[in-house]
Amino acid sequence: MSLNRTSLVRPLFRQRLNALSRYTTHTKDLQREVLQRLLQRASATEYGRRHGFARMESYANFHNDVPLNSYEELKDYIDRMRHGESDLLWPGQVKWYAKSSGTTNDKSKFIPVSKEGLDNIHYRGGKDTVGLYLRINPNSCLMDGKSLILGGSHSPNYNLPNSIVGDLSAILIENMWWYTHRLRVPSKHTALLSDFEVKREQIVKETLNKNVTSLSGVPSWMLSVLLSVLEKSGKRTLDEVWPNLEVFFHGGISFSPYRKTYEQLIRSSKMHYMETYNASEGFFGIQSDLSDPAMLLMIDYDIFYEFIPMDTFHDDIPVVVPLSDVEIGKNYAMVISTSCGLWRYIIGDTVKFTQKDPYKFVITGRTKHYINAFGEELIVDNAEKALAYVCEQTNAEVRDYTAAPIFMDQQGHCRHQWLLDFAKKPDDMGQFATMLDRQLQHINSDYEAKRYKDITLQPLEIIVAQQGLFDMWLKSKGKLGGQHKVPRLANNRQIIDELLLMNADIKSQQGV
Repeated sequence: MSLNRTSLVRPLFRQRLNALSRYTTHTKDLQREVLQRLLQRASATEYGRRHGFARMESYANFHNDVPLNSYEELKDYIDRMRHGESDLLWPGQVKWYAKSSGTTNDKSKFIPVSKEGLDNIHYRGGKDTVGLYLRINPNSCLMDGKSLILGGSHSPNYNLPNSIVGDLSAILIENMWWYTHRLRVPSKHTALLSDFEVKREQIVKETLNKNVTSLSGVPSWMLSVLLSVLEKSGKRTLDEVWPNLEVFFHGGISFSPYRKTYEQLIRSSKMHYMETYNASEGFFGIQSDLSDPAMLLMIDYDIFYEFIPMDTFHDDIPVVVPLSDVEIGKNYAMVISTSCGLWRYIIGDTVKFTQKDPYKFVITGRTKHYINAFGEELIVDNAEKALAYVCEQTNAEVRDYTAAPIFMDQQGHCRHQWLLDFAKKPDDMGQFATMLDRQLQHINSDYEAKRYKDITLQPLEIIVAQQGLFDMWLKSKGKLGGQHKVPRLANNRQIIDELLLMNADIKSQQGV
């Protein structure tokens, strides 16, 4: 395979990669420049005038004079923006809105995506991902083939001209530079189809005979496409379908439960897996060293970062610190201000820093996706690590899962209930449950304390999901495909009870 195209492209990233060296020595300067730039550009907006952006001279002013915001606090501004008003949270008229999972009061959130945000956050993150990967893999032939990129769908926004609302991935595909479409599959029309099952079938048709060198998307949905590719091709592994496949750029959910399955589907020794953190609200992190699961925090995009220590998150006045004041190993809720008009916005994700200069972090979960019914403070990071360990020990594979508390059964017992979709079941489900329970105690001291002598919490319970259950539930919610996923942990039983009811119906229909 000729390296001609990749060799030609590689030097284009050299200057940018050199600029990333400033992440090691100029963190404060870079973030200060970002904040000043954002405040200056938004000073004449309604929100900027209301909070005195024009007179702010320091981070202390910003911290003291601008409140923390959830979606609910910005919702009225965003609703007005969606109806065509200009200069509210960001200069001009914002025409694109990324549809995200909802809040307590709303089915969906609509995150504004400005032209500046698209260029200086999302697309910049995509370019840096490619640049960093080419640095990691000097033998790459990435550009000599096609990238299989999964996208969602979009629809008109209140019928305003050229204004759309939909998955972030659909907005990115819709606005891509024309030449980029020549480097990717499937076709733009197919990528933006709203019916995931129809889309999946069409993707298979369009990609089977292409030279696919990379994959980009959410692991769960990409896996569904890849299994269909294998079924249609009649091949045993993807190496036989796409012999030059070399990297999967993944994000959206933890890759840990899927890694073993991917490694079985793709046997090539030259295959790489690279995580990115590209949410509806912004592009925040890229894995810059494939031997290190932590991601590099991208600190010179149009994003100013602040962090709330999770032990103060629910206080009336929580502690908020800038990036330069974070501590290694501490769990934080992320707060962002961006060129999309999100000001001191609590995005709902939690992170933990593993190093400084440059700053690297891992995603630990969600501020709302956790179980703390009995003081156990179980977060998604705990669940992912425990499951990965137990799967490795028992040679099992978990495709999907969710867990929630049972507050008290008829015997007065309280426990955690796990609903697991196995790609490969363990030989002994009881042993699997015991090992998972013990590993959670090993990882989380609060969970261990509550499990002491079964006084507060009884041993966890595992229920095996019928094949396809999680996809069926997502489809029933109109969320099959795109960036949607089932919440891993919940502090209430709403989601798991819906899934269990559906699981029972499937078993009944199958006569199980």
